[in-house]
Amino acid sequence: MFKALAVAAALFVSTPVLAQTADDVNAQIDTVLGPHEIYQTAVETIQKALAEGNIDGIAGYIPFGEAIKVNGEDVVIADEADLNDKFETLFNDKVIHAVTGQDYGSLFVNQDGIMFGDGELWLTGVCLDDTCADVFVNISAINNE
Repeated sequence: MFKALAVAAALFVSTPVLAQTADDVNAQIDTVLGPHEIYQTAVETIQKALAEGNIDGIAGYIPFGEAIKVNGEDVVIADEADLNDKFETLFNDKVIHAVTGQDYGSLFVNQDGIMFGDGELWLTGVCLDDTCADVFVNISAINNE
């Protein structure tokens, strides 16, 4: 029995993991979140905005007045002025590197949203219609510690 388990474990460890592609990510988004085009645009816009330090580019993805999780705690960003004040603290080098260094094809996607890096940033969507064809994609969590 032990020998069979050892052989099975060796095969499992030596089996290559199939690489995920952008098409795979899009299919997963379509399945669990909604239209991938909306999320793909959000991912690209947020990556570009963080690479450029463009606060206005991030603002469209902040649910102003609603809590987002920051290191597990609820934080409310009231408005663009509040985002401006908190930007460097929220989006520190750890978060910026995780987001800007993320290849679209290697994003982690599940029913909770889209994860950058090791969870430094999460995106989720809120359906704006009954079919979920129109979605407000927002930053739902930041883990910058």
